[in-house]
Amino acid sequence: MLVLPIKKKWFGMIKAGEKKEEYRQDKPYYTKRLINYFGNDNGWCTSTERVVIFRNGYGYNVPQIKCLCTLDMGKGKTEWRSRKRQNILHPKDTKSRRNHKEATKEKRKENET
Repeated sequence: MLVLPIKKKWFGMIKAGEKKEEYRQDKPYYTKRLINYFGNDNGWCTSTERVVIFRNGYGYNVPQIKCLCTLDMGKGKTEWRSRKRQNILHPKDTKSRRNHKEATKEKRKENET
C-alpha cells in the first residue's frame, strides 16, 4: 500500500470529493515509487486501480483517507498548483479514517473475521 502525505487544504478537498486529482512531481523519487506501485513493463498503466492512503501530514495520529486511485502523467489544473508535467493520481471511492489508531482497530476487526 502506498501512503502519501498531503497538506490540509488538499486533504479536505479530496475528502469532500471536490479535488479529483493529486499531483506528484515528475522527479525520479516519485516516478519510481509510483511506477513500481501502479506500473507495468512499459511504465504507465492508467486503468490499474490501487489503494492509496492520503495522510494529512506526517504525525502518528493524523487524519487519513483510503482511496482507490489510478495513475496518469500529464498537465494538471493550474488552480490546484499543478506544474507543467506531473504524475497525476485520480482518487475514487474515498473512505475516511480519523487516524492511524482507528485504522489499526479496523484492520484487527478485519483479521478476526
